[in-house]
Amino acid sequence: MSNQLQEEINKRRTFAIISHPDAGKTTLTEKLLFLGGQIRSTGTVKSRKSSKFATSDWMEIEKQRGISVTSSVMNFNYKGHTINILDTPGHEDFSEDTYRTLLAVDSVVMIIDAAKGVESQTKKLFKVVSEHGIPIFTFVNKMDRQGREPLELLEEIEEVLGIESYPMNWPIGMGQDFHGVYDRHKKAVEFYDTDGDNKEKEAVYISDLDDPVLKDKAGEDLVNQLQEDVMLLDEAGSTYSEEALQAGKQTPVFFGSAISSFGVPTFLNHFLDLAPPPAPRQSSEGEVKPEDETFSGFIFKIQANMNPAHRDRVAFLRIVSGTFERGMEAWLERTNKSMKLSQGQLFFASSRGNVDKAYPGDIVGLYDSGTYQIGDTLVGSKNVYSFGALPTFPPEHFAKVRAQKALKQKHFYKGVQQLSEEGAIQVYKTAHWDEIVIGVVGRLQFEIFEHRMKGEYNTDIQFDTMPHQHARWIEADKPENLVDNSRNLLVYDQQQRPVLLFTNDFALRWFQEKNPDVPLKESK
Repeated sequence: MSNQLQEEINKRRTFAIISHPDAGKTTLTEKLLFLGGQIRSTGTVKSRKSSKFATSDWMEIEKQRGISVTSSVMNFNYKGHTINILDTPGHEDFSEDTYRTLLAVDSVVMIIDAAKGVESQTKKLFKVVSEHGIPIFTFVNKMDRQGREPLELLEEIEEVLGIESYPMNWPIGMGQDFHGVYDRHKKAVEFYDTDGDNKEKEAVYISDLDDPVLKDKAGEDLVNQLQEDVMLLDEAGSTYSEEALQAGKQTPVFFGSAISSFGVPTFLNHFLDLAPPPAPRQSSEGEVKPEDETFSGFIFKIQANMNPAHRDRVAFLRIVSGTFERGMEAWLERTNKSMKLSQGQLFFASSRGNVDKAYPGDIVGLYDSGTYQIGDTLVGSKNVYSFGALPTFPPEHFAKVRAQKALKQKHFYKGVQQLSEEGAIQVYKTAHWDEIVIGVVGRLQFEIFEHRMKGEYNTDIQFDTMPHQHARWIEADKPENLVDNSRNLLVYDQQQRPVLLFTNDFALRWFQEKNPDVPLKESK
C-alpha cells in the first residue's frame, strides 16, 4: 500500500444527513458547503416563490415544491479533509432512494428540531442506520427558537431511538434567551450573536462555570441553570466512549442553529475529529479494506437526466478500495466483462467536474448507457467479487399507467424503463392484458413520476390508482390458479417472476391461511 493512498483515506469523511421534513437538513447542508467555500450565499427552502433555490435541490420539481425528492452528492475540501455529503430526501415518500444511500456512507448526521424532538421519518431512517451499526452524530437545531427542554430531548433520543446520548456541548438558554453553548470538553463558551455571518465564533475559555464572564453575558438565572444541568450530566449522564460511537451505540449531541450558522463550524470541527474514515466492507470473498491496492466499488444509485439538455444517465459509484483513475480498466462482477472507466465525475448537486483520481470514500459518477444496475460491483482485476445486492423495499401504492397519446408509446416505455432502473418505481405487467402497473413506496412518487415523464420524456400519463397495498413474490407452478377473488391480483415483474398484489392486511392473511404451502416474499 502506498503512503499516498493511506493519506487520502485518512482525509476522507463520507456521510449522509437525515431528518424529518423541515427540521433544517438542507439548511445545515448549505452552511457546511459555505464553510467549504463551495457557495457564496445560502438559499433557504422557505422562500419557495423566490428564484433562489437550495443548492442540493437540483431537480425541477424540488425547486417548485421546496422539498428534496432525490439524494444528491456534494464533494468539497475543508481544513485538510475531503468531505462527501449525501443529502438525502427528508420527505417521507422517498424512503427507497434514501435507504440505499445510507448504505454507501461511513457515518450519519441526524438533525432534530428542538421544538418537535424525534419525529416519524427520523425513526424510520434511524432504524436502517442502527441495523448496520453506522456511527451517528446528532445536531439539535433551532435553539434560537423556543423549544423543549434539552434534558427532555436527550431522554427522548435514548428512549425512542434506543441509543445512548452524550452531549458534547450544552445550550445556555433557548429562544429569545439563547446566549450560546458550553463546550464540555474544552471548558469553553461560544456566545451566540444574531449576525448569522457563517463564520466560526471565537470560543471564550473559562476556568469554571462560576467565571464572571458567563454571568456578565448570560445573566445569573441562566448560569445557575447551566451549572445544575452540567452537574447532572457529569454525575448521572453517559460517559463518552469512542468505541460505542464507532459501533453506532452512542451518539454525540450538539446544539445550535443552522439558519443563523451558530454552532455549525464547531460541530463540523468536532465531527471531522470524531467521525471514521472509510471503513472495510464485506464481500463474497471476505473483507475488503480501503487500503487494498486493487480498486473496487459498488453502484448504489442511478439517475437519468440530471442535465435535461443532454439527456444523460449517471451511475453513482462508492469507492471501497484502491485508487480510481480515469481511463482505467475494471470488471463488472455481474457480467464478468471488462470496461474502460473513462468519464468519472465528482458531484456538486447538479453540477459536476471530471476527475482524474478518486479514493475510498469518494462518490464518482460514471456515464451509463444502460450498462449498470443498482447493486453492481466493479473490481479493478479479473478476480471479481461481489459486495452483495442492495435491498429493495416492497411498494405500498400501485397504479395502472399508460400514455395518453398512442404516438407517445415509444417515449412512454423508455421513460418507464429508465425510471425503473433508477429504483424510483417498480414495474409490473398484468397477467392477461400486459397493462403496465407501477408500484411506489410513497404516494407522492406518483406525482414525481408524472412530472418527470412530462418534463423529461415529453409524455402525458393516464393514471388509474389501484386499491392494493402489498406486493408479494410467489413460487408456484401455476400462479394464475391462486387468484380466487378481487382482493388479490396476479402481475409479473420485469424478470417475468409472478407477484401477487393484495388490497389490505386482511386479504394477505386470508391468502396465507388458505395457502400455507405457498411461500410469500417481500422482496425479489
